[in-house]
Amino acid sequence: MNIRTLGRDLEVSAIGLGCMGMSHAYGPAADKKEMTKLLSQAVELGYILFDTAEVYGTPENPHDNEELLGEALKPYRNKIVLASKCGIRFDETASSVNKPLIPDGRPETIKKSVDGSLKRLQTDHLDLYYIHRIDQNVPIEETAGAMKELMEQGKITHWGISEADETTLRRAHAVCPVTAVQNRYSMMYRDYETLFPVLEELQIGFVAFSPLANGFLSAKYGKDAEFAKGTDYRSVMPQFSPEGIDKNQELIKLLLDMAEKKHATPAQISLAWMLAKKPWIVPIPGTRKYDRLVENAQSADVVLTDLEVKTFDQILETIPMSEVFGGSKVN
Repeated sequence: MNIRTLGRDLEVSAIGLGCMGMSHAYGPAADKKEMTKLLSQAVELGYILFDTAEVYGTPENPHDNEELLGEALKPYRNKIVLASKCGIRFDETASSVNKPLIPDGRPETIKKSVDGSLKRLQTDHLDLYYIHRIDQNVPIEETAGAMKELMEQGKITHWGISEADETTLRRAHAVCPVTAVQNRYSMMYRDYETLFPVLEELQIGFVAFSPLANGFLSAKYGKDAEFAKGTDYRSVMPQFSPEGIDKNQELIKLLLDMAEKKHATPAQISLAWMLAKKPWIVPIPGTRKYDRLVENAQSADVVLTDLEVKTFDQILETIPMSEVFGGSKVN
């Protein structure tokens, strides 16, 4: 797989692997033995960037994902880029499927969290460590200062921010250079394109999570799709509702038509569109299946011309489209 650079010098695969869904938000946690095999296969396919967080787990095992990756990726540690996140916890008092997030960007929380992550991931350092959400009660300069300390101690080599806006990003970057922002981005969620000039100016990479709108842009889901109630966030996502599916048919046809033209799949077209936008964008689709792992990796070989991307963008501005899941509420 092609290599891309996040920030000044963090080299990663053009497509990264978002590992959250193996343990969290897509139904009960997957079988550890199967996922261990899948993670090994991902390395063999050329994936370098593996993304997790301390909160990706289940009520029974809140840190399931980090523990899974720590064991599965230990043999490949010197070949991969390991990214994790700190700074949120779930509001367990809520009854919603996707429980609200409670941010905590205090330096003491970050320093305690990184030690836990390092232990579970069975490593002495993280290649990329994000603050998972902005804590409005803590100046971002304090959070950035804590990250700078962790870098000086050798516990992390790069840091980033998830769901950042321009003002926050500039303030954080002034304290300690930011390597990447990890924000939601897909054909159905383009809000952060306004941030691109700033990222270009500051030389910060963009890691796109939910690049397939939680799998919807694979064009594999119809009204007969079933999702586990209570543990699969897709059961309450608007794009998967019967009304959403109806409203998005023109978008799906657009993807299918281009996929046929390029001898590719709709998911590959969605990812190729993103890769063609900027050389420093790295999508991190997730999966529990080997064929999807291969499909996503091969999207890096699908080439869209500048004109094709521009045409897509123009159509996306006017095409009927449902609401799309925009993330859990932040308290």
